[in-house]
Amino acid sequence: MPATEQDDIEEIEINLFLEAIFQRYGYDFRHYARASVKRRMQRLLEIADCAKVSEMIPRLLYDENFSQTAIQGFSIAVTEMFRDPDFYRAFRQAVVPYLKTYPYLRVWHAGCAMGEEVYSLAILLQEEDVYDRATIFATDFNDAVLDKAREGIYTLKDMRQYSLNYLSAGGTRSFADYYHAKYELAIMDPSLKRRITFASHNLATDGVFSELQVILCRNVLIYFDKELQQRVLGLFAASLAPGGFLCLGSKESLQYSDLIDQFKTIDERASIYQKRVK
Repeated sequence: MPATEQDDIEEIEINLFLEAIFQRYGYDFRHYARASVKRRMQRLLEIADCAKVSEMIPRLLYDENFSQTAIQGFSIAVTEMFRDPDFYRAFRQAVVPYLKTYPYLRVWHAGCAMGEEVYSLAILLQEEDVYDRATIFATDFNDAVLDKAREGIYTLKDMRQYSLNYLSAGGTRSFADYYHAKYELAIMDPSLKRRITFASHNLATDGVFSELQVILCRNVLIYFDKELQQRVLGLFAASLAPGGFLCLGSKESLQYSDLIDQFKTIDERASIYQKRVK
C-alpha cells in the first residue's frame, strides 16, 4: 500500500476513534492539534498492544478501564510551580496593582492539571495581600488530575526546582513556608486552599464563567487546532469582566485572533492581555 494511502487510512481511523470518544463519553478531542493527537495515539497503541488505531475502537467502547486510560491520555498534565518565572514577575508588576483596587476577585484557572500553578497563584496573591478577597475556580476535564490538585501533595525532589522558580518569580518569603514535609512528600499548606474551588470543566464543550477579573490558561491552547483555539478564546472573552486580565502561555498569543480588538496588550512577552472597557 502506498505511503500516502496508508496515511489517509490512518487519518480516517483516528477521526473514528475521536468521534467514538465524543459520542460515547462526551469528551471532545476532535479539534486537538493533530501532531499532539498522533503522539497520544502512538502511546495508546503501545499500551493496547495493537497495530492499528481501528483495533482499539471496540476496546474504547466496551472496556471501561481502557476508555479511562484513553481519555486521560489526552489530558495535559505537564506543569510545575512558578513555571516561567518571568510571567509571575510580570503579573506582580502589571496586574496586581489593578487587583488591589477591587473589593473582590473572581479568578478562573482553566486547564489547571495537578494544581501546581494554582497554588503558585495562591502564594503570589497571599504575598500581595489580596488572597482573602479572591475566589479561584481551578478547572480541568480530567477528574483524576483534579483529585491530585485537591490533595496538593508533591514530591520533595520537585520542591527543590519549584523553590528556585519561586525565587526567580520574585517570591518574598522562604518557599518552605508554604508546604509541610513528610517522608519524601511535600503537602501544600491548607491556608492556600481556602479560596480555591476545584471543578470539572471541558474547554471544548462547556460554557462560560461570568464576571471574572482574571483568567489564566497557560500552555493549553498550543494543543488545540485553530478552530478550537478560537472557541476557547471566545469563551474567555465572554467570561471576563471589562478591564479583566487574560493570561496565556509563553508560546500563545492573541496576536492573530479575531478577538484581538477586544483586548489591549499589557505584556507581550508574558502574554498578558486586558479586556477593553467599552
